[in-house]
Amino acid sequence: MEDTLEKAGGEETMSDKLKVNMNEYLPLRDVVFNTLRQAIITGEFAPGERLMEIALANRLGVSRTPVREAIRKLELEGLVVMIPRKGAEVARITEKDLRDVLEVRCSLEELAAELAAERMDEEGQEKLDQALVEFESAIESGDNAANAIRAGKKEEARKIMKKHITNQEMTVIRNIKEEY
Repeated sequence: MEDTLEKAGGEETMSDKLKVNMNEYLPLRDVVFNTLRQAIITGEFAPGERLMEIALANRLGVSRTPVREAIRKLELEGLVVMIPRKGAEVARITEKDLRDVLEVRCSLEELAAELAAERMDEEGQEKLDQALVEFESAIESGDNAANAIRAGKKEEARKIMKKHITNQEMTVIRNIKEEY
């Protein structure tokens, strides 16, 4: 198996399917964090699988430091568990854990939408209505919801809502979302 990075249209991919999305605006530790987080969420790393710093650093073509920092951040998110004298391993997340997280996220998204709606001006309302029409159209035309999201319709609606929520409120919501 080859452990070299291959260029693929702005995105670098590992031959063993780890995708490294190099963003020039993000610190390397965040790029590594996002890569490992995505690999865990998509099941590329199985629950209980050990995450060895040296092996991950070699696979990603980085030093151990950003890998170590990413693992600590993943531990704070609950995606990784540190085992004394053994190291890091992917957390075993139960269905109840997922339900709890989704319940909190739904509440936060509802709060964010409510705050944005209270503060939205007419122009913002029109943009949000247009984004909703385009999103519904994408779904009705046979595209599934995942394709509509990838097409940016849902994200566009979120951006409009975020515009009408203060930075402090967004920071609070983001911090709570990251905890759960």
